Amino acid sequence: MTQKGGYRVLLYYKFVPIPDAASFTAEHLTYCKELGVKGRILIADEGINGTLSGTYEQTEQYMQHMHANPLFADMVFKIDEADKHAFRKIFVRHKKELVTLRYEKPLDPNSLSGKRLSPKEFHDYLQREDVIVLDGRSDYEYDLGHFRNAIKPTLETFKEFPKWLRENMQDYKDKPILTYCTGGIRCEKLTGVMLSEGFTDVYQLEGGIVTYGKDDEVKGRLWDGKCYVFDERISVDINHTDEAVVVGKCYHCGTPAETYINCADDTCHRQHIVCDNCEQQYNHYCSPECEEHVHSLAQG
Repeated sequence: MTQKGGYRVLLYYKFVPIPDAASFTAEHLTYCKELGVKGRILIADEGINGTLSGTYEQTEQYMQHMHANPLFADMVFKIDEADKHAFRKIFVRHKKELVTLRYEKPLDPNSLSGKRLSPKEFHDYLQREDVIVLDGRSDYEYDLGHFRNAIKPTLETFKEFPKWLRENMQDYKDKPILTYCTGGIRCEKLTGVMLSEGFTDVYQLEGGIVTYGKDDEVKGRLWDGKCYVFDERISVDINHTDEAVVVGKCYHCGTPAETYINCADDTCHRQHIVCDNCEQQYNHYCSPECEEHVHSLAQG
């Protein structure tokens, strides 16, 4: 556990009806600013989803504040140590959905979702020959790291999942399917969609990848690469054994790499994996064209 004076990153969510969520959002933003935490928090009628960073004292106070609210009294916080803030600002926003899906049927994870597996149970299932492992994230997250033998969804946004399932997973409707995502929230909705679409044996990793990586018994085994996270850390280690391998490939040369950067051209900002050599050779640009574009703007 982080000592007093250090920083921590909190990852959390809870599906629970929030009365007058818009007003709660405004009040929560004011509270976060006064407390001094930074991060990205989404609030909807269906609940809350957030990642924030702060000092040990700030994060302790934030968790106590949330647990004092009957709506969030049992909310689980995943805690990572950090040496500084993982965000530059605080954003608290009211959204229609915690996870943008736009599915045609209503989905309530409290009444319809996949069977939950602990990290140990998930690890045991991964070694069965009859299971299908489905990554519940976007393709660029998969490219940096994923569970061994997992299916990569060829989609850029989560709301594409229902269509992708219909086009790519019909042969697996009666197979046991393991799903996973960063912190668990996307699988709450994804497994609901799958059950609504006729899949019969669907599971989700309780607490997501980050919880799996913290389990003292599993130690992240059967995870390859790193886990993409949506803050300035960009990635975190999951497999804490000598079995860890690199799966990411440099965008430029294809050699193994695990560093994600944004293209230095502000009109592009393509996020791509680079090796140390290519990061220097291409000056943080994803292409010579982007570098030339920036130089031409600078010359007027």
